[in-house]
Amino acid sequence: MIEDFEKYLKGTNLAENTVSAYLFAIKQYNEQWDGISKKNLREFKVFLIERYKPKTVNLRLRAINCYLESIGKGSLKVPFVKVQQKAFLENVISEADYEYFKNCLKRDDEMFWYFVIRFLAATGARVSELIQIKAEHVRIGYLDLYSKGGKLRRIYIPKVLQGEALSWLEGKKQESGFIFLNKYGDRITTRGISGQLKKLAVRYGISSAVVYPHSFRHRFAKSFLERFNDIAFLADLMGHESIETTRIYLRKTATEQQSIVDKIIDW
Repeated sequence: MIEDFEKYLKGTNLAENTVSAYLFAIKQYNEQWDGISKKNLREFKVFLIERYKPKTVNLRLRAINCYLESIGKGSLKVPFVKVQQKAFLENVISEADYEYFKNCLKRDDEMFWYFVIRFLAATGARVSELIQIKAEHVRIGYLDLYSKGGKLRRIYIPKVLQGEALSWLEGKKQESGFIFLNKYGDRITTRGISGQLKKLAVRYGISSAVVYPHSFRHRFAKSFLERFNDIAFLADLMGHESIETTRIYLRKTATEQQSIVDKIIDW
């Protein structure tokens, strides 16, 4: 069951962390229920609800539903639990901190990490997509990704970033292949990126709570809408299946809300 599902997941465009989470969920199900049935699936959902937060419950249920699809039993898919969405965004790096971070990295000649955050914040790429970027993509200015269903998503590399990155690659004498490599010359892992960004945040006195790969994707979305208010276009750029997912970027961050409240309320 696990081995076959792992092979199936390898044929998808899911991030490494998501694949690991999905496999964990199936192992968890297997440990307590024998075989797939509506009754067992209902019991598993109750088991999850009693122990985890709604977000975690839905992640495990997504895994189960993905597995059901892989074995041709999509009709047994389990409905998700409702998650109460917050009225604000949390832990998103501010534009000022992003600019400061960029400048510090450039000043200290940390060009690899400078381009890690530049690509994340200027393209809206997920970290799992970031590590797929090659010199060839930088040269043409975009990266095309296909989902399992054959849906195309194009990640555009803005002209200013493209020019900077080409100069960087030229300086390294790199003409082809993946551009984000570790010290051994292998493609860097998403975990390696997350860990180092936290260390750099501490070095430069930026709250580590807002320095993680997805924070820069949030920054991309917020900054895009501030300059070009087209949420449907942003949904396409972000690779969101539903425009409803993108609507969260119309909300203020908790810091922005606090600032507005402090400024206008004087009664």
